Amino acid sequence: MAMSNTEKDSCGGSGNLQEMDAFIGSDILLEYKMDHNQRGQALIFNQETFSWELNMGPRKGTNEDRLNLERRFKELNFEIRPYNNLTKEKVLAKIGEAAEADHSQADCFVCVFLSHGDDGHVYAYDGKISIKEVTALFKGDKCRSLAGKPKIFILQACRGDQYDPPVTGMCAGDSVAEENQVVMDAAVVHTLPAGADFLMCYSVAEGYFSFRNPINGSWYIQDLCKTLQRSGQSLEFTELLTLVNMKVSQRAATNPTDLHADGKKQIPCFASMLTKKLYFRPKQ
Repeated sequence: MAMSNTEKDSCGGSGNLQEMDAFIGSDILLEYKMDHNQRGQALIFNQETFSWELNMGPRKGTNEDRLNLERRFKELNFEIRPYNNLTKEKVLAKIGEAAEADHSQADCFVCVFLSHGDDGHVYAYDGKISIKEVTALFKGDKCRSLAGKPKIFILQACRGDQYDPPVTGMCAGDSVAEENQVVMDAAVVHTLPAGADFLMCYSVAEGYFSFRNPINGSWYIQDLCKTLQRSGQSLEFTELLTLVNMKVSQRAATNPTDLHADGKKQIPCFASMLTKKLYFRPKQ
């Protein structure tokens, strides 16, 4: 007996395949396996000074960011590998070593850049490095021991040449002018890597400045580390990043080195290609 078109569709025939595709697989979001012997490496590339040829000033406050990140990621059981003011050649060498390492016993991988940036690049001491080329080294076909595992990249750098004006007035001053002063990281454009299980965390939305306090460090890293300290072992990581976005967005620049930045705001963002929930629960 011949079936109608509707009956053919419901049996997976040549009819409405798009509707059938919607029911393939599960709607339940799983969690990444985070019970390997090791949490994984956390590389922190901290650039405070630059070659005179780049015409970039020192990033005062970035060492506080590095120390803050070291403390927080150590609490999450990461193997911390901090690097200060490396040349482009040495940065690429360290990244290459990490990409070629055996991560089979690790839960995930983290790489942090604290620097200036522009047009999809971050700066080493003497030159800029393509973010896309860096992330490509960790794709599943290149770094097989990290295939299916979270690969987190955190970029504290400016991404443009605009300020974000406040929607409502918001200004709170500190009693010490030097501590209250903020500076801007000179301009990283939104760059998404191809492939699943990447998480790109940006200190600021595309086209806007990222603020940094010369004593306490950058707004984004301050709020990220405070939130990690409080909820890093209990809150799902993308939810934690959303909370960080909210905290940073509530700040406003006061007593900036550039008067045009007075009262301006900052909003971080992240691009998730994660395929599961990500938790950093305490290891047993």
